[in-house]
Amino acid sequence: MSVAPASIPVVDLADALAPGSPGGRTVAPAIRSACETAGFFYVVGHGVPAAQVATMFELARALFELPQAQKDELSLHRSPAMRGYEAIGSQTLDAASLPDLKESFYCGLDYAVDHPYVRRGYQSYGCNQWPAALPALQPACEAYVGAMCALSRRLMQLVALALGEPESTFDHAHANPMVTLRLLRYPPHPEGADERLWGAGAHTDWGAVTVLAQDGHGGLEVQLPDGAWIAAPPIEGSFVVNLGDMMPRWTNGRFRSNPHRVRNVASGGRPRFSIPFFYNPDYLTRVEPLPGCVDAAHPPRFAPCTVGEHLHERYLTTYGLKAAAGAGT
Repeated sequence: MSVAPASIPVVDLADALAPGSPGGRTVAPAIRSACETAGFFYVVGHGVPAAQVATMFELARALFELPQAQKDELSLHRSPAMRGYEAIGSQTLDAASLPDLKESFYCGLDYAVDHPYVRRGYQSYGCNQWPAALPALQPACEAYVGAMCALSRRLMQLVALALGEPESTFDHAHANPMVTLRLLRYPPHPEGADERLWGAGAHTDWGAVTVLAQDGHGGLEVQLPDGAWIAAPPIEGSFVVNLGDMMPRWTNGRFRSNPHRVRNVASGGRPRFSIPFFYNPDYLTRVEPLPGCVDAAHPPRFAPCTVGEHLHERYLTTYGLKAAAGAGT
């Protein structure tokens, strides 16, 4: 079993899962330290059964072993909610690098076509696509999304405690969350590959909280505030948790969203699988620096916005569209 680097702590949630439990305040200092530095921490004792996680990895392998034509039928470009399959090389997370060496499948909460947010065309709200050849995938993903939503809501309560705020600080934000479950397959990294080739180029996540399950091969690296990169190796029974760009905005820069990247070089020539879950609150939730994070020495650094506006801004910036949008194109 791998051991976490000293700068990425392991937080045991076994006594902190229940809202209002004394264990929440017990783990808050470790979470605060992690969020002020690496922006990453591991969680164990998280309440998600190991068998459920193992099933997700088995189904991910089966999904990506389907014939390419069947996967292409699920292209996310056929989905208004951007749910479905994305082929190798379709995404470039680091603009200075080559297209990412990974393929993926996106799904999330299934919002009906008559839901108000779907009718308004809000980003990420809509229906999923599922492969007919793998009927077990849909119920497994839906159950896993439910488990991840519950864990993410609890993590946001613990983040509030880590800030010295009431545990319920973010509870108002969960009515219609924007969530994405992503199944990822990284092929073996080619020998002698261009140094600009990554499985996933250096990037920060855009939203509130990411909960990652990774297989035993490793490959994830995290950048610390001093610029150094360290490995975040797999730890049996754990999830890797990191904050996205929304949390610095909510905490006036106190809590960090740090860059991370992936290169599948330690798998012995085998593919690497990982399953990140991206949790974002309700599209219309207001995001502005919390009162406890603002004082005379720390004036507000970010303008208020909604969750949806923040994610739209990150999308435009990441894909180089902000200037074009400003020019009316």
